Amino acid sequence: MNKIFFFILLIFISNCSLNKVVNHHGVHFLEKKQAKLILNSSNKNDILNYLGPPSTESTFDNDLWIYIERKETKTSMATLGRRKLTVNNVLILEINNRGILVNKNFLNKEDMKKIKFSKNKTGVLSSKDSFLYEFLSSLRQKINDPLGTKKIK
Repeated sequence: MNKIFFFILLIFISNCSLNKVVNHHGVHFLEKKQAKLILNSSNKNDILNYLGPPSTESTFDNDLWIYIERKETKTSMATLGRRKLTVNNVLILEINNRGILVNKNFLNKEDMKKIKFSKNKTGVLSSKDSFLYEFLSSLRQKINDPLGTKKIK
């Protein structure tokens, strides 16, 4: 009996880890690395050397590069191992047409909570896409081509 209990205890202990597993996405230590970037002095090459390629790029009047850092850990067994967001950093860099950094905006987890999103919703633009229209269109298509062999032009 003691051998079976010892064997089961050994299985549980070997499968449990004392170190928390951290799922990391994006650039490691983004807050420290962004401090090395100097406005009106750093260029695209400096940014690529410090941070690597951006997570997202946007080109309007100036280039907009967005870097993301996100870390999640699992909580204790009491909360059934749900994921907890520990770090959520976003760095937005604006680069002018000469390749020089002109604006830098760093947002952390607390700053993200303060952002207000619009509650407005876009309405249906066309009543043509209603359920009844879709149903009747599919019914018409099945009547015209019951075996589905005709090509749609």
